[in-house]
Amino acid sequence: MTTPTRLSIFPLPGALLFPGMHLPLHIFEPRYRAMVSDAMARDRRIGMIQPMTKSAAGADAPALYDIGCVGRIAEVEALDDGRYNLVLEGVALFRVLRELDVTTPFRQVEAELLPIDADDALSLGRRSSLELESRRFADSQGYTVDWEAVGRLDDESLVNGIAQIAPFDTAAKQALLEAPDIETRAELIIQLMQFFGRHDGEDKVTLQ
Repeated sequence: MTTPTRLSIFPLPGALLFPGMHLPLHIFEPRYRAMVSDAMARDRRIGMIQPMTKSAAGADAPALYDIGCVGRIAEVEALDDGRYNLVLEGVALFRVLRELDVTTPFRQVEAELLPIDADDALSLGRRSSLELESRRFADSQGYTVDWEAVGRLDDESLVNGIAQIAPFDTAAKQALLEAPDIETRAELIIQLMQFFGRHDGEDKVTLQ
């Protein structure tokens, strides 16, 4: 069992980060500008986590999903008006153990870091199905994609990259984040893209 760690968290619906992946962020709210300043003075870590959209809690403290991803500030640009442009690099998934009672304007939790499966890989059939469905999905949505570059991605970068940018709803995004391996995550992506392809009038995919 890993030793619990203290994390400052950035609750943001629809924003996923996976270990080894990158997430650009524009930080403008005062409480999250304070969070970035604090992270830069300490360990450069921020916990990305999704809030639950249907919550009885107040707007300033919505309930959180249990699983998020620790991001390390890999790049930072401090703007003259106090805002920041960041690039977070995913370090590890984490599970929230409890939320801490703090005086900082940003929320903090005690969390445990989850192990990373370094041998995660797709079967050839799953990789082929994912690429085929991705092409169909991109065509249906009018996306322009460099498919040669996509074909050169390793399995993990392909699956997690799609999961990060796909226009699915919060619950669907969370299911992708919590998938036990990339084979399962790839299958779920395929199912969601097929569903979305049959509901072109919808802005987002809803996972039932």
